[in-house]
Amino acid sequence: MSHDPWNAIVDRAADPGGGAGPLAGVRVGVKSNIAVAGLPHTGGMGHLRDIIAAQDAEVVAQLRRAGASIVGSLNMHEAALGATTDNTFYGRTHNPHRMGHTPGGSSGGSGAAVAAGLVDLALGTDTLGSIRLPAAYCGVYGLKPTHGAVSEDGLLYLDPALDCIGPLARDLDLIEHAWDVIGNGGSDGQFSRLILLDDLAGVACEPAVLAGYRAACAAIDLPVSGLRLPADTSAIRIAALAGSVRFLIGELGPHRASASAELRFILDALEPVPANPDLLAAVKATLIEALGDDGVLLMPTAPQAAFAHGTRAPVNQADFTGLANIAGLPAIALPSGWSDDGLPVSVQLVGPPKAERRLISLARQVDGALNQYKPPRGE
Repeated sequence: MSHDPWNAIVDRAADPGGGAGPLAGVRVGVKSNIAVAGLPHTGGMGHLRDIIAAQDAEVVAQLRRAGASIVGSLNMHEAALGATTDNTFYGRTHNPHRMGHTPGGSSGGSGAAVAAGLVDLALGTDTLGSIRLPAAYCGVYGLKPTHGAVSEDGLLYLDPALDCIGPLARDLDLIEHAWDVIGNGGSDGQFSRLILLDDLAGVACEPAVLAGYRAACAAIDLPVSGLRLPADTSAIRIAALAGSVRFLIGELGPHRASASAELRFILDALEPVPANPDLLAAVKATLIEALGDDGVLLMPTAPQAAFAHGTRAPVNQADFTGLANIAGLPAIALPSGWSDDGLPVSVQLVGPPKAERRLISLARQVDGALNQYKPPRGE
């Protein structure tokens, strides 16, 4: 096992296991809100530090049966509600491309461990982008499945209506192999239409993000149509977060007082926000109708590259990623370029339900044209 200067692996398995099967020899790290037998099952929360999982989550058991070695439990943003992985209780995880910068979140340990080569494959969870944002900031690949397509047994939820477990890796072949093990079906074939958000829904993006997005557009030779969302992305984001916060407050119960000051601030700020199920239903209907069974939506993954720890997180970082969660749709993130100061940027593809295999296939095509994956310097 490699040295971990990034604080990505917070608990190591005493016996990683591993055996024969399609994932034999593959080292896997598991986000700490997913149960791994014998390891703390914390969800990044301090009051769960002494809770030891009695058995593997089903998705972990599936990986073991396929021959994978479960290396350990990975750091995450507290309660999966945030995208910096600067955790009061378990420490700050750094981006392998730039010490002192965020790896994203909430699956930041998953993104960092994969990018740094500490593991070959990681499991993360995605509520409003928590697999794809770390994939983007760490310059790797991340698949958010169709809602319900991967077993959620053994998952500490942030929001059952949105949460998905999915894989991150440094190449698409391993993403596909992992999907073959943990996924529930999926259709083959090709897409026949490319859908783009009108004016990127007004979300301000850094120049490198825009350049990568345009290059990805050019790499997909399909008829193009535009899509207008039913509301501003900030209103959509707040409506989704309000629902997640209500669920988390119920789960925390009396332990709310033991949460970090940051988490308590977020809960206090969003608790009074009224629920807006009609808006979320309209977003879902708009996306599903636009995609049909043959359309694919291309967007940037995050509007920016990774930012420095200790600075204010951009409020718009999940404005693109959250759309797939609200609609329950599969999405895959892949590297699309580099900022002027050497940090990765990313695009994502969103498809109809059960289109994971088609997304991986199209991602291969785009990835081959862009050729932007690079390991961290010095590796």
